[in-house]
Amino acid sequence: MGDAMNTPSIIFMGSPDFAVPALRALHETFGLTAIVSVPDKPAGRGRTLQTSAVSKEAMSLGIPLLTPERLTDPEFIDQLSALHPDIIVVIAFRILPKEVYSLAKLGAFNIHGSLLPKYRGAAPIQWAIINGETETGLTAFLLNETVDTGNILAKKHIHIPDDMTSGELFTTLVNPAAELAVNTCKDLLSGNAIALQQQHELATPAPKLFRQTCKIDWRKSSKSILNLIRGANPKPGAWTMFNDKTLKILKASFGDPSLKIHQSSFIINEHGFFIGTSDGNVSLLQIQEEGKAAMPVSDFLRGYRGLKEGMCS
Repeated sequence: MGDAMNTPSIIFMGSPDFAVPALRALHETFGLTAIVSVPDKPAGRGRTLQTSAVSKEAMSLGIPLLTPERLTDPEFIDQLSALHPDIIVVIAFRILPKEVYSLAKLGAFNIHGSLLPKYRGAAPIQWAIINGETETGLTAFLLNETVDTGNILAKKHIHIPDDMTSGELFTTLVNPAAELAVNTCKDLLSGNAIALQQQHELATPAPKLFRQTCKIDWRKSSKSILNLIRGANPKPGAWTMFNDKTLKILKASFGDPSLKIHQSSFIINEHGFFIGTSDGNVSLLQIQEEGKAAMPVSDFLRGYRGLKEGMCS
């Protein structure tokens, strides 16, 4: 192992686009020893092999790349061990087994997309919006055997505007995540890192979003429904049944208070497409009909020839 302050051995682990700016920042600052990502996997109708964004960046920068099928593979663990890692940085990757994260001399940490212990789980960014939070952020925490429960090294707070979608929040968090990764490495290398135990009694879950989770319940308040629409945008998309087909609602706003619409009922007029809620109505702004591309509601209304009033479900 080299001198951890001068030539630290830092291993980066990640997969999607979200992790790439942090990879670059770490490599520019310290020089990464190696990168670990997921193996290429077939995708799409042609089942062509897709390479992760992190793997592509590793190859572009000429950094040694490991793509194990199993993180518990003894050959992979031997390869990692031979690199004598001082720090392992994880952003948007798999759950690491103890035999992997314990190889890091100074610590293995993850950057999580919430202010832990709130929103532990696979979809913290989406759930923060769905639950109407006005603030979220990022947490750097040390890995341990239970997911998202390790001691906290640092946090970054981020404001959530009223109309922000989860896709927009992902984008907003990218550069702060890179900055947090670099600063946390600096703290670990200098011996200035302070690890604070999480307040586990304040923990809230953020499980993966499935299609059924995103079905709109029109018996809820307009605000709650708008939060779900924002949180499920772009994927998997909040939806309802309209004319016996799935209608994804990608953007909406508070509706027309002068319209008296029963919950789950819709009215389509020259001013827009409105659906009743428990305390008013929402105005649809961007939608996606089953089997079609997303479109502004203004485009939908120009071609719509169906019922002007009816029920959604």
